[in-house]
Amino acid sequence: MSYTTHADLGGRDGFGRVLPEPEGELFHAAWEPRALALTLAMGATGAWNIDMSRRARETLPDYAELDYYRIWIAALQRLLAERGLLQSDELAAGRALHAAPPLPRLLRADDVAAVLARGAPTERPAAAPARFGVGDAVRTRAEAADHHTRLPGYARGKRGTVERVHGAHVFADRHAHGLGEQPQWLYSVAFDAAELWGDAACPGSVVCIDAWEPYLEAAG
Repeated sequence: MSYTTHADLGGRDGFGRVLPEPEGELFHAAWEPRALALTLAMGATGAWNIDMSRRARETLPDYAELDYYRIWIAALQRLLAERGLLQSDELAAGRALHAAPPLPRLLRADDVAAVLARGAPTERPAAAPARFGVGDAVRTRAEAADHHTRLPGYARGKRGTVERVHGAHVFADRHAHGLGEQPQWLYSVAFDAAELWGDAACPGSVVCIDAWEPYLEAAG
């Protein structure tokens, strides 16, 4: 089974120059803050979780052709449709045509600042001791995942060193598919850039990737 994801565009050629933008420049069109507000408001309802939202965005077939907030809107439409919260005739009309289904929670305007300040911590109690420690040599799994994953394709099958142990956190690979949190140990793993990209890498550069324990094995 193949699973197409655009979560690992980093490290790939063919997307043109990176154009730096002024610090603090968040939006480029009047509708973009609305796209952000809609996405946050619907995420706060509990109709889906953040990893489901990422999966919806990163598996859009036209991901590479869309700009940032158009990706958010397209994924929001997908999530709403999948859960029966948006009908095709409403999307065509651009307005509600049917009674709104009930939602687990509502994010009210007066609560937005407090909810955003509180965030959504992902650290959980560990079910077992960490397999790796700082300084351990590890290798990422080489095979492609047949599901949503946060391990970039360019880092598969690569050797690195554990730089930090973050504790046990919600495992995105399972959480994104509605399989529960299944917390796993999370590590920062440092890779020599040449390990990832060979001779094309900038000499002496190091890339750090946060990787859950199921992504890793001990490097012999």
